[in-house]
Amino acid sequence: MIEALKSNDVVEKVGGRFKLAVLVQRRLVDVTFGAPLLVERSDKSLVEAVVQEVLDGKITLESPEKVVRETLPGDDEAEADDKADEL
Repeated sequence: MIEALKSNDVVEKVGGRFKLAVLVQRRLVDVTFGAPLLVERSDKSLVEAVVQEVLDGKITLESPEKVVRETLPGDDEAEADDKADEL
């Protein structure tokens, strides 16, 4: 089990278990289809890396339909907005 999920910190950070599940699921789809991880993966599973992104505040759930991520250095902001709109 992912250690971060044993405490309520990550749940409270997002605003509830349902919101956390939606955020993690949508981010996993995003990463699966080529979006870069915003944390170092090392020996973590993909789910653990996504939960770490949530804990670090790198991704949030803006609305029920949209996952927002930080713009990476070198990313064009307009391009990042277009990618987010595709979700």
